[in-house]
Amino acid sequence: MRHSSSDASPRPSRPRGLGDWGTIKTLLPYLTIYPWRVLVALACLILAKVANIGIPVVLKHLIDDLALPADDPKRFLVFPLALVIAYGLLRLSASIFTELREFVFSKVTQNAIRKVAIEVFDHLHALSLRFHLGRKTGGVSRDIDRGSRGIQTLISYSLFSIIPTLIEFVIVLIYLGWNYDWGFAGVTFFALVVYITYTVKVTEWRSKYRRKMNEMDTSANQKAIDSLLNFETVKYFSNEQFESKRYDTFLQSYQNAAIKSQQSLAILNIGQQSIIVIGLIAILWKAIVGVEKGLLSLGDIVLINTLMIQMYIPLNFLGVIYREIKQAILDMDNMFSLLYKDQEIKDIKNAPPISLQQPELGPRVVFDQVEFSYETNRKILKNINLVIEPGTTTAVVGQSGSGKSTLSRLLFRFYDIDSGAIYFDQQNIAQVKQSSLRKIVGIVPQDTVLFNDTIGYNISYGNPKATEEEMIKAAKAAQIHDFIMRLPEGYQTSVGERGLKLSGGEKQRVAIARTLLKNPALIIFDEATSALDSQTEKAIQAEINKLTTNRTALIIAHRLSTIVHASQILVMHEGEIIERGTHEMLMSLQGKYATMWNLQQRDEEQLDPSLELTSVGL
Repeated sequence: MRHSSSDASPRPSRPRGLGDWGTIKTLLPYLTIYPWRVLVALACLILAKVANIGIPVVLKHLIDDLALPADDPKRFLVFPLALVIAYGLLRLSASIFTELREFVFSKVTQNAIRKVAIEVFDHLHALSLRFHLGRKTGGVSRDIDRGSRGIQTLISYSLFSIIPTLIEFVIVLIYLGWNYDWGFAGVTFFALVVYITYTVKVTEWRSKYRRKMNEMDTSANQKAIDSLLNFETVKYFSNEQFESKRYDTFLQSYQNAAIKSQQSLAILNIGQQSIIVIGLIAILWKAIVGVEKGLLSLGDIVLINTLMIQMYIPLNFLGVIYREIKQAILDMDNMFSLLYKDQEIKDIKNAPPISLQQPELGPRVVFDQVEFSYETNRKILKNINLVIEPGTTTAVVGQSGSGKSTLSRLLFRFYDIDSGAIYFDQQNIAQVKQSSLRKIVGIVPQDTVLFNDTIGYNISYGNPKATEEEMIKAAKAAQIHDFIMRLPEGYQTSVGERGLKLSGGEKQRVAIARTLLKNPALIIFDEATSALDSQTEKAIQAEINKLTTNRTALIIAHRLSTIVHASQILVMHEGEIIERGTHEMLMSLQGKYATMWNLQQRDEEQLDPSLELTSVGL
């Protein structure tokens, strides 16, 4: 049954939108891989703040010393000189410890970004075909990109801005309360609480505009990528203006959200500056009153003012920092939500690799009462029973939508079946490692999609460890070597996005060469010659016949003339096998197969012999 093939412990269920702390908690294990680096970075952070606060303290003593009468014995130049040197050393120390923190912690940050990104990438490859058929490439790639940058932003702002500011704030409050009137600490604390509360509330209000901006940015990116990938289709129907208007719709929504976001930022900044100024005025007035009463010196005013400015300067950016942290957490949450997508097709715990009894011939493939549906309300395969003996060729024919290509997808275990079982040499494919299963199965698909790389790369993808001679041999067998050698750059010729620089027939021959290079134990041809001209088809068909001799093969075909040699032919109709046997047996039955054969023969006779036949559909 679907999903029943796995008893392994799944990744803990974590629905999207768990919350800020949930997202941070998900990130923490990636940061603790280098615990000593984290501890050293935190120590440098604290020392940098201590040095930073020591600067105005030294400056206070320097000013107080210089304010003494000229005949005062305490005003000896050695003491001010020592204070100046201490002042310089403290400034240097603050900078050194800050840079040391960056030096030590950079590896932690970059390693976390790399680990998360590769884990998401691997998990996306582990997801089922169902997910990838429904995903939007532009949106997924943008989520990963923003999520990776979100990690950098979160660490940078939280560890290097928020935490240092809080540490400095605590030290300043303690210093003011201990050395001066606790009223100074009270005013500072009250102003800071009002400032933070105002910032958080307004930023939360503004976040809806940022979310809208992100949604429109992702949607616009999806539409742009989708349109550019389908460039030819756009041109075929002269829909450039339609695509431009559709793209502009999302850009306009993004623009409106961006304007509101900028306007609300101005409101935030005005309120923040007002709170800071009021707090500074209250603190400085209290300090001036203390000087007038003889309780404080000029150096104390400088010290208090400098401490406040040092503390308020980072607070000026608190709104931006808080917003960026919230945005970073949101971006990370979007990326982590990909990581927690249900894998659907999982290996059972301790699943063994598949093993073949006769690797040189291929596996004995058995479909035992297999039923399958992509959607619960539409059955695709109904009680399929078939056996493909080792070293034999089985062909499947039928009208479009009868379930032929679904057989190949199930053999790769892209989906789990609803009921029944599929066996390779008496091994249930749901009980073995998926990776080992897919290594022994090769396919030449009807719709060939190539990587945006060279022809040589695309052929070598069938076996990255193959030598150049082996790659060329496969290309020759696929009848494409001569064509490649006529190209100016030969095997280094770029095929373009999804192979669009090549014709349909050329792409299909590259796919055949790629599969030949893989040299699988079970080979599947899904309309492998449908895009070829008749002359090339005959040459490749001869190679296919040679390749499938003494090898387990499944051929899915529309053109019946290409599969008359098959050991058995299965005729499918609406998800069921309605006829089976050799070509001669099926012709003698005068059933569905014989009808399709006669129709194709008649159509071919009616065609002008001078025309190149590229495909025959049923």
